[in-house]
Amino acid sequence: MSKHLQNEIEKLQKMILALCTMVEEQLGNALKSVTDKDKALAETVITRDKAIDNTEIDVEEECLKILALHQPVAVDLRFIIAALKINNDLERIGDLAVNIAERGRYISQTAGLVPDFDFGLMFDKSIVMLRKSIDALIRWDVDLAVKVCASDDEIDDLNRGMFSIFKEAVCGDPGLCDMMLDYLSVSRNLERIADHATNIAEDVRYMIEGDIVRHGKKG
Repeated sequence: MSKHLQNEIEKLQKMILALCTMVEEQLGNALKSVTDKDKALAETVITRDKAIDNTEIDVEEECLKILALHQPVAVDLRFIIAALKINNDLERIGDLAVNIAERGRYISQTAGLVPDFDFGLMFDKSIVMLRKSIDALIRWDVDLAVKVCASDDEIDDLNRGMFSIFKEAVCGDPGLCDMMLDYLSVSRNLERIADHATNIAEDVRYMIEGDIVRHGKKG
């Protein structure tokens, strides 16, 4: 790898880290808008999504520039391909943060007790998966990427638990259905965030090993 190409790849890594930081902040504020019934914070998350969209475009343009100017091969080429896909996953996670904030905006207008949804646990686990997947990218750590993929089942189990809470609450009081659907949507979006973190980890494995592991495929 030439020194110039190495510098470009390091710059790209920093751009992806910056995008991930923006996405994490959006997710934290989106969930807080739900748990605190904070309409103003929800509106802020929705408005700031444009910045994530713009950053995603910047990262994509940087990837295309590297491909055009340096024509990387082998592992360097796989890194650029992985970066393009990871960039898209991060942008989609930003969209999911907006989805959560939109639920928060509606929930802020409802009265009554907050149901027993443990979003904090789902959120923490999803964020940890996201951070580890990006760490695996920066550190070229295939073992860490594998651990991220293995963690996805935990989030799926938590989401199923949320659905059980939803059914029990609605059976007890059908009038809660609309509000509970909003809360259930938050749970579903958190589960999808974990799916995107898993996608990132799978792309890291492809980058390092050259094997496609999506959908259980390898080799």
